[in-house]
Amino acid sequence: MDDTLNVTYLTFGGHVDVDRYRYVYFVIMFTIYILIICSNSVIVYLIWVHPNLHEPMYIFIAALLINSVLFSTTIYPKLLIDFLSDKQIITYQACLVQFHMFYSLGGSEFLLLAAMAYDRYVSICKPLQYPTIMGKTTVSIFLVSAWLLPACQLVLPTAMSAKEKLCRFILNGVFCNNTIYKLQCVISQARFVRDMVILLNVALVPVLFILFTYTRIFVISYRSSKEVRKKAAQTCLPHLIVLINFSCLCAYDVIVVGLEADFPKTVRLIMALQIILYHPLFNPIMYGLKMKEIHKHLKRLFFPAKIK
Repeated sequence: MDDTLNVTYLTFGGHVDVDRYRYVYFVIMFTIYILIICSNSVIVYLIWVHPNLHEPMYIFIAALLINSVLFSTTIYPKLLIDFLSDKQIITYQACLVQFHMFYSLGGSEFLLLAAMAYDRYVSICKPLQYPTIMGKTTVSIFLVSAWLLPACQLVLPTAMSAKEKLCRFILNGVFCNNTIYKLQCVISQARFVRDMVILLNVALVPVLFILFTYTRIFVISYRSSKEVRKKAAQTCLPHLIVLINFSCLCAYDVIVVGLEADFPKTVRLIMALQIILYHPLFNPIMYGLKMKEIHKHLKRLFFPAKIK
């Protein structure tokens, strides 16, 4: 049998008439995709051109926003093509590429957030040692590791999945995530253990490290002056909110999709929208509004007449 999968769109509360509304959906999703690219790119541009933003914290923010654009690019182009196609199909090999990119960039997000947490810990708890610890070499190692480690760890499961025999050829969803395992004739125990180890390395360990780091920051800042507490709140709160937001997305992917949990359709709709719409727009909004220096440069860029 041909290795082409029939991709069926998730329906929430009824059948979606793709043929009738395909151009409306295409325009809406294309507009959102352009908005994601522009909103993330504007902040990356500001960090690039302004010397006072050439600090590790802002470099990690720029990396996180670039990651959001790459994350969206693994989903939106194929999704837009599907809206204009009579049949929503994808080859198994292309599906595996999307699967690999989706989870690699997801793991990169956790590692980048962990690097940001460590940066804030050194800045607030060891300010005199900060220039020495967070030098260019350290920042470069963190950035390279954040993108390479998840990608390398996912090479094996992706390659092994390519060799698995398929017994189903219908993929329920709008993109390729771990539902591809349900297409395989046999799901081995070894595969489950291997995936849990990867999940531990690229998600659970970084999250525990982040929680431990911010706990230390809040304990130390609580014992310090009001100025230190204010600095900790201003710089750490956006990172924590982004972490919670992205952790909910990953929990949904593991629990609902991976374990086939029976969640209400409304919950499924909200979480699916978070993956393809809400989350890629959330990061630039959060950092653009909550980070004082970035917000100041945004105001100068868009409202120069109002800035004295």
